[in-house]
Amino acid sequence: MRNPAVEALDVLVGRWRLTLSDAWFLDPADLPRHGTATARWLGEAFVELEAELGEGATWHFVFGRSDANNQLVALYHDERPTSRVFRTTFAGGEWVMLREDPDFHQRYVATVTPDRITGHWDASDDGGVTWRKDFDLTFERL
Repeated sequence: MRNPAVEALDVLVGRWRLTLSDAWFLDPADLPRHGTATARWLGEAFVELEAELGEGATWHFVFGRSDANNQLVALYHDERPTSRVFRTTFAGGEWVMLREDPDFHQRYVATVTPDRITGHWDASDDGGVTWRKDFDLTFERL
């Protein structure tokens, strides 16, 4: 039986077309990059999200819950290899992932509908006092 506390993750399950845009670190920054993502349940407690944006950019998230902390979490890995942990919320049509680590802080803030997720990634080098937008990331259900 699925834990009701992770039921909110069900909105991610399926195949998605991704659009990454307005990324300050890509040249040219205004040229959108496209890719795909697939999210699936792993048993009754986790959702796995694998995304590919071309040019070797692959992201892998596993979402689950820490009962002791009453918190959804996301484990992240990419090919660099980079691994990170994000606190995650899904509530009222909003999805937020937040990482507050010593190297820098990151967040993804998105509006969620059944067929579209529209959001942006931000970063902070000063402990979350000021934020800069890294890029926009949109999911469209296939």
